[in-house]
Amino acid sequence: MEASLRHPLIEPGVRALVVGLGRSGQAAARLLARSGARVVAVDRGRPEGCGALADLGVEVRLGEDSPAVLRGIDVLVVSPGVPLDTPIVAAARRRSLPVVGELGLALGFVDLPVVAVTGTNGKSTVTSLIAAMLAAAGRRVFAGGNLGTPLAEFLLTGTGPVAERCDILVLEVSSFQLDTVGRIAPRVGVLLNVSPDHLDRYESYDAYVASKKRLFADQGEEEVAVLNADDPVCAQIPGRARRLYFSGHGDRRAAAWTEKGRVFLDGAGEILLPPLLALGPNPANVAAAALAAGALGAGLQAIQKAVDRFQPLDHRLAVVTERNGVTWVDDSKATNTGAVAAALAAIDRPVVLIVGGRDKGGDYRMLAPWIKRRVKAMVCIGEAAERIIASLGDLTAARRAATLNDAVAQAAALASPGDVVLLSPACASFDMFSGYAERGRAFRTAVAALMDGEREAAAADLVGEGC
Repeated sequence: MEASLRHPLIEPGVRALVVGLGRSGQAAARLLARSGARVVAVDRGRPEGCGALADLGVEVRLGEDSPAVLRGIDVLVVSPGVPLDTPIVAAARRRSLPVVGELGLALGFVDLPVVAVTGTNGKSTVTSLIAAMLAAAGRRVFAGGNLGTPLAEFLLTGTGPVAERCDILVLEVSSFQLDTVGRIAPRVGVLLNVSPDHLDRYESYDAYVASKKRLFADQGEEEVAVLNADDPVCAQIPGRARRLYFSGHGDRRAAAWTEKGRVFLDGAGEILLPPLLALGPNPANVAAAALAAGALGAGLQAIQKAVDRFQPLDHRLAVVTERNGVTWVDDSKATNTGAVAAALAAIDRPVVLIVGGRDKGGDYRMLAPWIKRRVKAMVCIGEAAERIIASLGDLTAARRAATLNDAVAQAAALASPGDVVLLSPACASFDMFSGYAERGRAFRTAVAALMDGEREAAAADLVGEGC
């Protein structure tokens, strides 16, 4: 971290309180301690790794997050997972204390161009694609934020000043991070799509949309906004930035559009998509990434090179196996109805859908057209199962499963040759798993165990016939 750069809120001796000690919260506490702040860190739980904070002089208070700890505090740093209506954050705001998130804190310590990617679905894929395209063009890139490594953690790792290790930051930015980022004016801001999500945290869909729009509010005329021409919310984006639109529906009025396995860049040529990137929303993702990378100087050759080498991220419409004519697909990252609709739109075969988990307040009836068109049966799991059945159970055969293993077994019994069994939950995973990745791995394990059981049964039958 460059010693010459200072955050406008952080000076040596300032007393900072970090609320929430997940990975980004711990990184923020370490960054604050490194900058000379006096740091108190609280979490109502007991996350791992906090002992290392104490070694840095951070006062760690676990099992505590009451407003009483605000006494003597100058600035509050809140982790993305901490709702802003919790008593401690609400009390800080009543006292007019500055409230900033880990991302906003970290951005104050660097002076590098930023590409910031947000949207309900596709953020991680597009962030990774942009980073790959810029790297292929010879840029030194850090890719992270809500994806992988928090920016504060990156600033604290490695040797030498940050500006000597990279020359551009490509950040995935969630709505939760935007709520507390403060001023942000990315060189390129990307909004992929907006559909109802996180309504268990936001008071309304409009409030969620307002959070996404925040990314563009401080951009000036020299900056770029990459926006989805097919999404009505993008037409409402405020700001003065130069706008570049992309279309996944072949709208040739856009700066980039997709047709038949290709992405066309207006006046700049076309990108040929490999089979793994020609599925579902990926062509539109490539179009968005190409516009963002192109705005920062990446040429068509570098963009094509990155696309050719790119491997789709785990748990996003990933084929697990195909057996007896049935294809098993892991789409565990689909944690909202918009993502499930995109998955069903990408599949032109009958689907047995495994759906459910922790409810996020979305309207499952938004899936009704796709359930009617694609889904021959659905198996519902988790806390949201009954609500999903009540919303969609009149449109297809619907069953309840107590566990994911049970859901896989039921789906296997329902599927016929030519079908797809799709795990696309439309829900968070935290009722049964630590995250969508663990849920996806559990699905793959259950499918593998099912296949092994079928093989063992078939072998036993052969032995019996031999006798």
